[in-house]
Amino acid sequence: MSRSIESLRNIGIIAHIDAGKTTTTERILYYTGASHRMGNVDDGTTQTDFDPEEAERGITIYSAAVTCEWKGRVINIIDTPGHVDFTAEVERSLRVLDGAVVIFSAVEGVEAQSETVWRQADRYGVPRICYINKMDRIGADFSAVLKAMSSRLDARPLPVQMPVGEGPATNPDGFRGIIDLISMKALYWDAESRGAQFREEDIPETCRDEASLRRSDLLEALAELDDELMEHWMENEDAPAELIRRALRRGVIEARIHPVFCGSSLDYIGVQPLLDGITDYLPSPLDRPAVTGTDARPKADGTPVERAADPSEPVCALVFKIQADVHGDLYFARVYSGCLTGNSRLLNPRTKKKELVTQLWHIQSDSREKVESVSAGDICGIIGPRNSATGDTLCDPQHPVLLEQIRFPDTVISMAVEPESSADRRRLAEVLDRLQRQDPTFRAVIDPETGQTIMSGMGELHLEVVRHRMERDFNLKVRVHNPRVSYRERLRAPVQTSAEFSAVTPASSLFFGLTLSAEDDPSQDAPVHVDHRLPDDAMPPALLEILLEALTEEALGGGVFGNPLMGLKLTVLSVDYREDESTEPAIRSAAAQVFSRLLQEGDFCLLEPIMLVEVVTPEEFLGNVQSDLNARRAIIVDSERRGDLCVIKAEAPLIRMFGYSTDIRSLSQGRASYSMEPCRYAEAPPDAMS
Repeated sequence: MSRSIESLRNIGIIAHIDAGKTTTTERILYYTGASHRMGNVDDGTTQTDFDPEEAERGITIYSAAVTCEWKGRVINIIDTPGHVDFTAEVERSLRVLDGAVVIFSAVEGVEAQSETVWRQADRYGVPRICYINKMDRIGADFSAVLKAMSSRLDARPLPVQMPVGEGPATNPDGFRGIIDLISMKALYWDAESRGAQFREEDIPETCRDEASLRRSDLLEALAELDDELMEHWMENEDAPAELIRRALRRGVIEARIHPVFCGSSLDYIGVQPLLDGITDYLPSPLDRPAVTGTDARPKADGTPVERAADPSEPVCALVFKIQADVHGDLYFARVYSGCLTGNSRLLNPRTKKKELVTQLWHIQSDSREKVESVSAGDICGIIGPRNSATGDTLCDPQHPVLLEQIRFPDTVISMAVEPESSADRRRLAEVLDRLQRQDPTFRAVIDPETGQTIMSGMGELHLEVVRHRMERDFNLKVRVHNPRVSYRERLRAPVQTSAEFSAVTPASSLFFGLTLSAEDDPSQDAPVHVDHRLPDDAMPPALLEILLEALTEEALGGGVFGNPLMGLKLTVLSVDYREDESTEPAIRSAAAQVFSRLLQEGDFCLLEPIMLVEVVTPEEFLGNVQSDLNARRAIIVDSERRGDLCVIKAEAPLIRMFGYSTDIRSLSQGRASYSMEPCRYAEAPPDAMS
């Protein structure tokens, strides 16, 4: 399979849970010939959901990489999870992709996780095309989804297709095919060939007026992007298809428009035109800006450096995922520049250590193909590194560059874990360490007060999957205790305090004093920010660095209740420095004293994580659902109707949402569904930790 840079398309399939990502990916693999068997999510036979836990639950948990070829283009696809607990898989995938297909359900439209993944794609500047799936379902509404995309996502959806009918095929006006607004032809798929064959016909009489109107809107929007198309538009001439596709491609790459396709992947309708859209409109690595990093040479002082998608440039790759493997961990990497070869040594600028690249693989879900080299723009698997983590750069030691790290959300839920046998304690620590390296949103620490091992994650499902994995993959039996919330602490009002450390030893006298101000700074991303307002001659720069470092360490140790601090800004206002007596131990001791006094004198409050909850329920259960949410201290912020369903948006404290999946089923006879994602931290009630 040829993999020239021009022919590559590195794309992600992203959406809310149950929008049809994995089913669409299965159809793509089948129609491109990459798979000879069409898997089914309900049967647990899909290629990308190859993990036993995924097959059992019928959801995607781990992002899976697959490759296929369509009309001379090589498509690297990453199928990502839709459940918010596994949002890190989406985050790290979007960081290395050149384009994305965002899938929406024609019934539910823009859902909670749809907004989350859209914002993630915005953050990384990923060009997108959209696919409205499930047009065959009762309640499907193509126009309503387009409106929701405009209003809720601030997107510019531009339909390049429209459905022939909506809803079940048993309905006379049900979904039967699609109309291509570029060729102005209707396309119908053959069910007997499982969608491999489709035919082209004239547009049905009942759809001609709407199709003409939508095509006119399409050309009007594209005329703003292309001068030649504008001339055709101004002169009322019909534009050639190639000119329309060229304008669409430019608009997508510049992130000014989002072409919209439609279909029903489960019923084999609309996937081949979507593949055409991927190859025609989404960018190759050459269409994307050169990746920017910082010069990692010792005296370069963080000078910005660019690496273009060029095999002749120094090699530079970003590790975006680590997967456990029998023969050693498998590192997924995007090669941004140069040519990566097997049996080579690369530098990790973060650790300042060299890593050995022993083998390179092209990944196909749970199988792989060994290769000798991988060029710029491609995605591959690497075996060999030992000290690298997710988000690390691997680069040419002679031309070191450090790419921007991948940022992941903080954990919101914790539970204690212990091995069933005390003989397995050491093994538990090893397994937890390995899982942390593979999953950036999973944390495991030992509580210094109780000695318990506390593991933290993004939700109940996340930690449940981790526990099952320890038992299944590592044959380690464990016991877990009730989940607990990850609280934070914040300073309510500014405070100023002073401290002096003085001690006399047989060898010398120690002394250091300082005055410190503390205030809440919600604008900063870091939990603690330490600065100073000292004149240049107040103390030696090296000792000043030690002071700021010591204060940072003290603040990161937690607040009054022992929870991490949030948005705390510390400023050193003055110091009492004595040349012979103010040594490093004196400075660190004074920093500890002043911070301890700050905790005593400051007005700190406890913050609890608030979740954004979206519940979709039939109207007859609306009262039950609302009453239950009110009892959980939830605040309902919005409600709307989607067809015959009611959608409630609420903000609720995480502590009151444990076990909600079971309760919502009881309240609605199993007919309601919900999604939940971290929203913000808010002040907790006085009895929160009692």
